Amino acid sequence: MAVVEATRDNIESLVEDNEIVIFDFWAPWCGPCKQFGPIFESASEKYPDVVFAKVNTEQEREIAAHFSIRSIPTVMVFRDAMLVFAQPGSIPENAIDELIGKVKELDMNEVRKAKGKDPE
Repeated sequence: MAVVEATRDNIESLVEDNEIVIFDFWAPWCGPCKQFGPIFESASEKYPDVVFAKVNTEQEREIAAHFSIRSIPTVMVFRDAMLVFAQPGSIPENAIDELIGKVKELDMNEVRKAKGKDPE
């Protein structure tokens, strides 16, 4: 699956309408972001069941502020519309594979309990 651009207009539907969404918060001037971009793109091709979305923090300042982005790149993962992972910095390709595996293995009822939300 191709990487999609997350904007103020589509970010809510991306999170709520997909089981797993991985966000890359980045900026065009950011060297580490440019290095991470191809890794993120490559991972998106390996996992067609996962949505990979990029948030340009220069253009989408409201989104960056909402998620308290202080450092870029930052990777955030949502599963079932719940934030389950957030980490500033690049992630090596093999670590993305491991992260996706762990996110897919999560018992979401346990996650909901831990976050104080009743299982559906």
